[in-house]
Amino acid sequence: MPNYQGVWSLSTQYQNAGDWPQPFPASVGVFFGGYNQSAALNTMQYIDLTSAANSTDFGDLTQTVRLNASLGSATRGVRGGGFTGAYSNVIDYITFSSVGNATDFGDLTAAKYSLGASSNSTRGLFSGGTTGASVNVIDYITIASAGNAVDFGDLTVGRQQVAAFASSTRSVVGGGFTISALSNVIDYVTIATTGNATDFGDLLEAKIQMAGCSSSTRGLFMGGDNTFQINVIGYITIASTGNETDFGDLSSAKDYLAACSSETKGICAGGNNSSGDVNVIEEVTIASTGNATDFGDLLEAISQVSGASNSHGGIA
Repeated sequence: MPNYQGVWSLSTQYQNAGDWPQPFPASVGVFFGGYNQSAALNTMQYIDLTSAANSTDFGDLTQTVRLNASLGSATRGVRGGGFTGAYSNVIDYITFSSVGNATDFGDLTAAKYSLGASSNSTRGLFSGGTTGASVNVIDYITIASAGNAVDFGDLTVGRQQVAAFASSTRSVVGGGFTISALSNVIDYVTIATTGNATDFGDLLEAKIQMAGCSSSTRGLFMGGDNTFQINVIGYITIASTGNETDFGDLSSAKDYLAACSSETKGICAGGNNSSGDVNVIEEVTIASTGNATDFGDLLEAISQVSGASNSHGGIA
């Protein structure tokens, strides 16, 4: 700004010319916690979804955790559950518009990990997971107000290691491990109501440890494990029902990866492949089909991590 005489100082001229301070990205993806082959993490890192680049440190979670699940509204990112050395019921949140440490939000209805998370602009759902055995419970929160999760209903079958995503009206959960077997089941619920899930269709194959993300019309299942790590990306049309269709391939076969999205771009990050944990971030254009391309790198190679954004397909 000019001084009281209306004259710009030299330093202010440089700042103005350089657009200083730089605004925080409007479309942000954040990755929560994870595991680096030696320890669970409390770190969060973020990317600008509009621009391919490496991730940047965001802040710290309230606990060191892996195998958690995360979701987002336009303003808040929320993550819940996970494994800290014990099952966790903790929910904490961040504000997407500025970096900083997470704040306690409340508790899930039970301590669990390997669950799935999805949201529209107002409600967040945590689906399935394990409390020592695979569970069918769906919890929900109102993202704008901190508090404990409330029972929403049940999945069609209890399972853990699922992937989830949403449009503004539907939450979809796919795959996972039941009491005794891998599952190819895809379920859905209407987010604005409460109640039990309805069968949507089937995955291309029974698989676990995938990542899920979506535009307002398409949902993607990325990677996973069908007794061997896989590189397959599949998709569904959320507003209809039906089986998963092949979309393309990741750069390598991997499981325990994270995903997030804008309305147009699907992102996956981290995971574990045949060589160990990876730091790779990849992207696809959701409206088309094709193989993933390089986006950048995470701060370190990690797996068992979750992702969320403020601009995904569930936000109207």
